[in-house]
This record gives sequence, C-alpha cells and structure tokens, in this order.
Amino acid sequence: MAETLDDFSLSKTVKHKGSLQKVGIVGCGSMGQQISILVSQAGIEVVFIDITEEHVTQAILDINEMLDDRISKWGLTSGEKKLILSRISGSVDYNSIADCDLIIEAVNTNMKGTQLEVRKDVFRRIERVVRHDAIIASNTATLMISDIAEVLDYPDRAVALHFVSPVNKVNVIEMVPSVHTSEESIEMVAKFARMIGRKLIHVNESAGHISTRMICSLINEACQLLMEGVASVSDIDETMKETSGHQFGPFELADRIGLDKLLKWMENLFAEFGDSKYKPCPILKRMVRANMVGRRTGEGFYRYQDGKKIVKKGPISNLGRE
Repeated sequence: MAETLDDFSLSKTVKHKGSLQKVGIVGCGSMGQQISILVSQAGIEVVFIDITEEHVTQAILDINEMLDDRISKWGLTSGEKKLILSRISGSVDYNSIADCDLIIEAVNTNMKGTQLEVRKDVFRRIERVVRHDAIIASNTATLMISDIAEVLDYPDRAVALHFVSPVNKVNVIEMVPSVHTSEESIEMVAKFARMIGRKLIHVNESAGHISTRMICSLINEACQLLMEGVASVSDIDETMKETSGHQFGPFELADRIGLDKLLKWMENLFAEFGDSKYKPCPILKRMVRANMVGRRTGEGFYRYQDGKKIVKKGPISNLGRE
C-alpha cells in the first residue's frame, strides 16, 4: 500500500490536549461582537452563530464599524483591522462550532423574563455538536450557571464567564464555576483569560456576580435621587465622577448599557433576592416603555446626536423632554 503524507500526519495540524485554538460565540449582538474582536485580536480564530443570515451579515457590518471607530481614534491600524476580520466568521449552523475548544453563549433577546429556558436550549444545542472536552461558558449577568448547566450531559465543563462592556477597556472577567465545574475546565478558562490579556476574577455563584449587583444598585439609587428632586441627571453624574473616580456617572453608564437591559437585570435580581434595592425605579420602566433606552435609540437620560451627549432640559415628569 502506498504511503501518503496523511499517514505521517504531516498535512494535519496537531491539536494537543488543553490547547485553545478556536472559540465559538453563540449570539452576536453588541456583546458578542465585542468579545469576537477581543478574542480575534489575541490571535485566536472565532466563529459566531446567529439566528439568521441577515443577523450574521449585520454583525459583520457592526464589527467593521467598531474597528473603523477605533482606527479613527488612533487605536488601531488598517492592517490590524484586516487581521482581526480574517479570523472572524459567522454562521447560522451550529456545526460550525463543532471543533471549537471554548464556546461562549452570549444571547440577548427582547423576551420578557429571565431567559433561563432560552439559554438552556442554547447549551443543549452546543453540546450536541462539540467535543466532550470543550468548555461551554455563558456570559449571563444575573442567572446561575448551575441552573443553565443542568441540561448538559457533562455539566463539569460549564462555567459562567461574564465580560463587562466596553470589553476592550474593562480588563477583568468574572468567572463563576457551578457546583459541578471541574478543575480542568477552570484551568482552561484561566488560560483563555491570559491569552486575551484579561485578569480572571473568581466569583462564588451568586446572581449578578459582583459587577451587575453593584451597577444595578448604583443606577437604581441615582434614579431615586432624580425622582425625589434632589438633583438633576447631569449634576448627579458629575458628582459621582468627581467623588468616586468613575469614568462615567450612573446615568451615562445606564445609557451605555441600555435601560432595557438594566431593567431586565434588576427584575432578575429582585426575583432572586427580594431586596428592595433591586426593585426597578418607576422612571426606568417608563423610559423603557417609551423606547428611550439610551445610546442605541438616540435617547435615554441624555439625547445623542452624531455620538455626542446632549443634556435634556425638561422635567423628569416628562422624561426630561421640554
């Protein structure tokens, strides 16, 4: 029998156990896009999954815009942009992530409720196609990884891996193991964090982790101050930035995150803990109903025109409009 190069594995890429060469991302909205760029920038191949070809095309366009924005601010070169894009691909077929070493679920829907069943279904679909040693992570902000991972045949591979936006500027990732997560899975996630230049914060399982609970409490209290007439939106923001050293005030931060997302986080945390500090302030609900959810729609606690923040002069009873 004639020997071929395949017999000597010279035409194949040898994959060692514990190696991390390809990352899958399920859900490529704003957070999925930011994670894709960060991972690709570290030299790792990325494939993301979305629900339709239109969503896949739009995600690629959005990623292009994000990279162009960085180029305009001297944070990236055109050559670096090409390299980043060359390592990112999108698909609607879960089989595209079959050979991934780590898969991050980052779905975001407009459905009411906790999205627990949605995330469970995504975990099931991921496990059907990936290897037994592939890590399955969730970027959930308020759900318990143990609850999501209970649908897996191999729950020891599951972990919560929470990125905080803006992903390119926040240098920490919250890592939350479930009661079943293995040491091997934790070690792989730690390796991944080092590869992408981020510090891994080990968090015991608790809804909201560290960042989401603190952010929700801060913004909710700021909303209470506003409703009580203690101070204006801009004055509260300026005071918090000057006295705490934060880059953004609570209302600026709320507009960046999205008031609809914040409302969902608070409702989940209130359902979990029953603590009034997580009960959404009425002004948040009013603004979400009016589709004034922040930068994404051009108006939240501030107005936005050509990316610039404009202070609203109207009374809070009229949602800041004159």
